[in-house]
Formats: sequence, structure tokens, C-alpha cells
Amino acid sequence: MERWFGKTVIVTGASSGIGAALSLRLANHGLKVVGLARRAHLIDDLALTVTGKGSIISRQCDISKPKEIEAIFQWVEQKFGGPEILVNNAGFLKTGNITDLGNNALSEDAIISTLDINLKGMIMCTRHAISSMKKRHFNGHIININSIAGHYMPFEPSFNVYPSSKHAVTAFTLALNNELAEFKSQIKVASISPGLVHTEMVNDYKGDCPILKPEEVADAIIYVLSTPPNVNISELVIEPTSGRRL
Repeated sequence: MERWFGKTVIVTGASSGIGAALSLRLANHGLKVVGLARRAHLIDDLALTVTGKGSIISRQCDISKPKEIEAIFQWVEQKFGGPEILVNNAGFLKTGNITDLGNNALSEDAIISTLDINLKGMIMCTRHAISSMKKRHFNGHIININSIAGHYMPFEPSFNVYPSSKHAVTAFTLALNNELAEFKSQIKVASISPGLVHTEMVNDYKGDCPILKPEEVADAIIYVLSTPPNVNISELVIEPTSGRRL
């Protein structure tokens, strides 16, 4: 991680779960972390626990809104010059059914939020990050937090359109890597696909399958970032030992 010391990283969804665990890991490795979330006060609390030579700064942002994303990236460029790393971590899952065939149909707002946060926000953040890296001639790193549900379809129907949004993340990461290769860019893009992780999104999970800790996923992301410039881990799947897919 030495090459990233003192560099700036934007982490979306940094107020809890994987985003919070990763932000703390990165700051303790000496990076300047700009944590984005709608609940920015939780990031402020997290910043007080940093023990390394880096820092965590909170910015309130709803990544389902392109104008807010644009304003954040402008602020980061003015304050720090721009991000060297972007971690697209923000995610949304509300259980329910796609249709009203049963008694638990999702609202239209919930469906739109799933697509806006899990896919549209990721794409918009990535466009701004790569534009900033290009202007500064810096070969940075984009990390997309995906899911194993982006590679298969869970049998649990209450996951509704969430797997569809994550399959789109898989396709987006592949398409972006193809585009970067086409233009001979050295910017790296990775898709990190964990199994079930103990976050707010799965607080209602009642099953007996092993569940990953956010810190374990954060450690895997640190590993991906630690690879030399000529090595790109484009896809990493993380599952708990003896885990069983839903």
C-alpha cells in the first residue's frame, strides 16, 4: 500500500458496513479518505477512531442524484486535486416482490432506488473519477463493490431486482475494462463480489448460513489495491468457508 500513502480516495456508502470498515483501514494506511453518505455524522464518528497517519473527511451525498455527485467531485478536486482511488460501495436492498402476485410487492420508489444507487450512481461516480485521473495523467484504481448475486440468481425471491442491478455491475466492470484497454489506459478496475456480509442490508436475515464480516471484505480490497501497477484483479469473489448460496 506504500504507493497510495497520502493519496486521496473517495468511498461511497462510508457510514456503515463495508464502507466504514474500509474507510478506517485506508486511513490507517495513510490515505486521505473522503467518505460519502447521506448520514455524514456517522462518518464523523468513525473519523475519531483513526489511529494511522491518514484521515477521514465526511461529505453528505445522495449518489442517486447526479448533481450531488458532480458537486462532490468538484469539491474533491478543489480541496485535494482529485481522487486517486474510487470505491463504489454504496448499495441498496429492500426485500419484497417485483410484482403484486403475492402480498409483499415493492413500491416503485424502492425499485427505482435499487437501480439508481446500485448502478446509476456507480456509473456516474466512475465517469467523474476517470475524467479527473485523465486530466492529471494518474493511473488510479476503481473498485466496484458487487455481490455473488451479480453472478447467479438467488432462489430467494424477496431479493427482487437487487440481483439484476448487480449483474449489471458485473457487465459494467467488464465493459469499462474493455474500454480502458481499447484506449491503452493504465487505470485499473476491479469488481469485488462478496457473499452475505453482516451489514444493515441483511439485518433481517434469519438463516443459518455463515456470514462475512465487513472487515474481512475490507482486507480483501486492501489486497487488490496492493497489487503492482502491471497487475489488475478484475474480479474477486469472497465467500465464507462452508458458505451456502441462497
